[in-house]
Formats: sequence, C-alpha cells, structure tokens
Amino acid sequence: MSDQGRQVAKVAALVAGGAVIGAGIGLLFAPQTGAETRRDVGRYAKKVQLKATRLSRSVQSGVKEVMDRSKSLIQRDRPRAQIEAV
Repeated sequence: MSDQGRQVAKVAALVAGGAVIGAGIGLLFAPQTGAETRRDVGRYAKKVQLKATRLSRSVQSGVKEVMDRSKSLIQRDRPRAQIEAV
C-alpha cells in the first residue's frame, strides 16, 4: 500500500473511531429512558441493515455488469484462431 493509501486509511479509522465515541457519549447524555434508547437503536440498526443490503446488491450488480461488458470487449478484440485446411 502506498503512503497516500495509508494516510487515507488512518484518517478513515480516526473518523470512524470519533463517530463511535461521539455516539456513545450521545447515548449517555440522551434525555430518553434506557428502554426507549434501546428501541430507537434497534430500529436504526434494522434500517441501516436494510440500506447496507440494498447497497451491497446494487454494487454487486454493477460489478457484474462491468465484468460482463469487459468480457464481451475482450472476446471482441481477441484475434480469432483461423483453421487452415491442409
């Protein structure tokens, strides 16, 4: 991995860590009861799971489409073997 890639990974890890810490602090100071907070977190987790599933399916179909197009381009550009009559 290049130095730039490592820097990007570090920044992404710091942002993710900050988000987790911020969410934890927010939950500690929330004006709701524990049961309400757990219910809300559960609902949010289900929504995120559905969105992640949809996104992964979308990405998967996009990658499949690109692979199919690439295969067809390779097949089109590949020189055809000619059969010589002896």
